[in-house]
Amino acid sequence: MSRANAASYSAVRIASRVKTLGRAISQAYRGRRLDVVVTMDRSFVFAADLVRAIDGPVAVHFVREDVRDVETDGRMRREVFFGNRQTTGGGEGPSEFKGRDILLVDAVLDSGVTQEFLLRRIGESKPRSLRLAVLLDKAAKRRVALEPDYFGFQTASNSMWCGYGLAGSNGLGRNGKSLVSGEKAGGGSKRAKKRKR
Repeated sequence: MSRANAASYSAVRIASRVKTLGRAISQAYRGRRLDVVVTMDRSFVFAADLVRAIDGPVAVHFVREDVRDVETDGRMRREVFFGNRQTTGGGEGPSEFKGRDILLVDAVLDSGVTQEFLLRRIGESKPRSLRLAVLLDKAAKRRVALEPDYFGFQTASNSMWCGYGLAGSNGLGRNGKSLVSGEKAGGGSKRAKKRKR
């Protein structure tokens, strides 16, 4: 496999980068309460590490993306819905974000369509501030004018990434400590087969 088709970030490098992001976010909010909105499912590992790296009061909220094909006037169109899970910070939803500092956390920013939609929805509640933090920024695939306020790594790879909360093409590999892309991002099935022999 060529280097162009594969990339990786070690567990040590990820941990270092997440700590750096945590320090930058802590400095930006200077001890103010921060409401962190986490997109599920792929962001859970990154979000858990990032939240623990932030010095200050944090409330965590979880939203789950639901993409549906909806028929309107005989035409099909794809719509994105977000379901709000009850939070550890008292059960507030996006409508309760007025005047608060909000940080949306997602694992991967590629086209940006989904994140832009969610940011607009949260923005309707008139928060004090609204920022975006992502683990991987894949700017080459962007379809909207959106840039993250905080990112772990920028990558030109259009391949699937696996590990550190991201599932491979076979649905496995979320528990990997490092991040890998390309052919290596299958989710660890080859490794499991080797162990059985």
